[in-house]
Amino acid sequence: MTQTLHIVGGGMAGSEAAWQAANSGIDVVLHEMRPEVGTFAHQTGMLGEMVCSNSFRSDDDEQNAVGLLHWEMRAANGLIMACADKHKLPAGGALAVDREPFAQSVTEALLAHPRVTVEYGEITDLPAEGHWIIATGPLTSGKLAEAIASRTGAEALAFFDAIAPIVYFDSIDMSKAWMQSRYDKGETEEERTAYLNCPMDRDQYEAFIDALLAAEKTEFREGETAGYFDGCLPIEVMAERGRETLRHGPMKPVGLTNPHQPEVKAHAVVQLRRDNKLGTLYNIVGFQTKMKYGAQTSVFKMIPGLENASFARLGGIHRNSFINSPTLLDDRMRLRAQPNLRFAGQITGVEGYVESAAMGLLAGRMASAEILGQDLPPPPDTTAMGALITHITGGAEAKTFQPMNVNFGLFPPVEGLRGGRRGRKDRYKAYTDRAKADWRDWLDSMAVPA
Repeated sequence: MTQTLHIVGGGMAGSEAAWQAANSGIDVVLHEMRPEVGTFAHQTGMLGEMVCSNSFRSDDDEQNAVGLLHWEMRAANGLIMACADKHKLPAGGALAVDREPFAQSVTEALLAHPRVTVEYGEITDLPAEGHWIIATGPLTSGKLAEAIASRTGAEALAFFDAIAPIVYFDSIDMSKAWMQSRYDKGETEEERTAYLNCPMDRDQYEAFIDALLAAEKTEFREGETAGYFDGCLPIEVMAERGRETLRHGPMKPVGLTNPHQPEVKAHAVVQLRRDNKLGTLYNIVGFQTKMKYGAQTSVFKMIPGLENASFARLGGIHRNSFINSPTLLDDRMRLRAQPNLRFAGQITGVEGYVESAAMGLLAGRMASAEILGQDLPPPPDTTAMGALITHITGGAEAKTFQPMNVNFGLFPPVEGLRGGRRGRKDRYKAYTDRAKADWRDWLDSMAVPA
């Protein structure tokens, strides 16, 4: 009789793990505490809800590591990528999705699967028996986080994640703003006009920086220290690092021409990206913030074109916990101290929707193989998934372990290629060609169907 796999957490990782395990012939119970127990960031009880950006980042599978990760997940019949492709929005070379229909698709697919049962309610302890995957993400409930810390003998590490605000399109002044992807990137007119741009001259930029620095911020509770993931820094933290930081980051003006004043080069540009298919909502790209709500509305309305903006959601900040995976997990993602438990997703120290789903994919397949009496080794470290799992289960330095996006720095070098910027395009193509071949071989070698 086939044993049941229990998965705690219905986010990207848990949903993907459930899908992969169920398609391998394993009965799955997916435990999700929402909507009975809510979180700061979630708005619904749907599975696979996106709480921060609506972007899966670059979809370039030849020159970008996260694009390669997209490719590997598609090749492995990934649910998250299938739903993302179904509900993608114009975003230049990125893969952005209409977040609510996306989550609805994930939810419907899992509820309809004959081998998946979804049970709603909070899990507060780590079971001593059975096969379990803990995929509770950065907003793991307090009671379960305490159980994890108690069982592992180590305190959970933590950093803070910030959320960007969302603006109603019809409140944006299009006599000042315009639609254009940077460098007109995209194959269709819709893709080449996927971003909404708000220009600033030097004086406007300097005033904006002053207001950012002076704005009232959310204070941390006593005993908390503000560690941030560099890929999701609040804009005011970036501004504190230097007045030009934002102008060379999310507000860089390069590759854009203002059709209202084509002869004038903007000193800085704020970009917004479509947040839903209807085009009624736009999120401010890179504008994660810990400013208090009142400060946000006044500061963001200093942006040309947003003077009368209405906000569907303001930004916010939340604690994001993860375990020290290099010391706690083996290369099958099992807790060394209690091998019936696997961990997957952001709680393992990967960062990003795609990376979290990818670790769920691996955990689901590894757990299924074990239940079926097989041993599924991790994929080669020459693949995007293999590079990630190698990093979190032993490749990273445990003393300085911090959340990590997938990047080519995690891959073993390809011998015989020249270095430097001029050779980067060839080098990245060599990484992705090698990864695709090795990923296909790994999928073909498994008893678990791809």
